Amino acid sequence: MTSSSSDFVQIRGLRYHVRRWGNPDAPMLFLAHGWMDLSATFEKVVQHLVRDFQVLIPDWRGFGLSEWDPNGYWFPDYVGDLDALVDHYAPHQSIHLAGHSMGAQIASLYAGLRPNRVDRLAILDGLFLPDGDASTIARRYRAWLNANRKRPSTPTYPDFNQLAQRVKKRHPKIDDEMSHFIARCWGEQGPDGVVKLASDPRHLLEMPRTYSQAESDAIWSCVTAKTLFIDGGDSPFPNGMEPEEMARRRAQFRDRQQIVIEGAGHMLHFEVPDELGAALLAFFTEVSNQ
Repeated sequence: MTSSSSDFVQIRGLRYHVRRWGNPDAPMLFLAHGWMDLSATFEKVVQHLVRDFQVLIPDWRGFGLSEWDPNGYWFPDYVGDLDALVDHYAPHQSIHLAGHSMGAQIASLYAGLRPNRVDRLAILDGLFLPDGDASTIARRYRAWLNANRKRPSTPTYPDFNQLAQRVKKRHPKIDDEMSHFIARCWGEQGPDGVVKLASDPRHLLEMPRTYSQAESDAIWSCVTAKTLFIDGGDSPFPNGMEPEEMARRRAQFRDRQQIVIEGAGHMLHFEVPDELGAALLAFFTEVSNQ
């Protein structure tokens, strides 16, 4: 198995951690992880890609080994961070880009805002956020103001076994080996043996601003990259969206295709890493072989 290396770079005022696999002279493939996840959990997927690509996965601000933002977290900052990272690593070339869940939203917006920088785009069980309800905005703002008065505590576990059990409970399709692998990725063990999640607990706070589908539509309509949607056949998110709305959203991407991995849930890289890796390799090497 090819191991990764770690870069630490200053990105927009924060010390960012970027995990890298593969030949540094190979074409670049950036992968954006999802909410409450981090770069290390994609190890088994990346193994299918390293022969052909240099794979770079940042830990988003406040996750993994990247610095926590003392001012909290706003979604446009992730898009700004990706923009800065691409400028840092590939200032004079275009890239391949994939994103899972929250990372799919980040990657899709970037591909629309910087269409000349993205050759191909893969959306992994993403772009299912419900449109925001303006009538909730006052309640959300009050909740956010109240939450800012007290810093939330980081979830802790007596040991990695307990964290692995929590992972397995939330993702029952994975085996014990994978649940312990994820626990080791997600957790940090202190001198007392207690394990805490390697993420800023402020990510768990409800933010005041609601999601605007109209804004996403306007940006997605600017995407020129050939786009692959990979859905989990058992994922609650594509299955919970009206087919007409899913089709309408995906129609914003002018050059698109879709595959479904049957039996897989939302966390494709946990449950079916080999199938996901093979699908990504086929998609991204297709353009390389033209």
